[in-house]
Amino acid sequence: MTDTTPDVGGVAADRLRSFIERIERLDEEKSNIARDIKDVYAEAKVSGFDAKVMRQIVRLRKMDRDDLAEQDELLELYRRAVNV
Repeated sequence: MTDTTPDVGGVAADRLRSFIERIERLDEEKSNIARDIKDVYAEAKVSGFDAKVMRQIVRLRKMDRDDLAEQDELLELYRRAVNV
């Protein structure tokens, strides 16, 4: 006798369960990583760095260079337009 779950309404239950469990494990890992990142920002803050600015830098470093250059140009244009 094999230990497999039969199809339920045309759905392979074992395969579905496997996907769900993988997603749950990855979600837990994601939560742990988010906690670790929060801890690093807190540590940086204690060292005198501004966490808000650091988050902006991290976001900017993820951007494509061309997109970043375009954003910088627009920001400068808008700043000049409103005298900031």
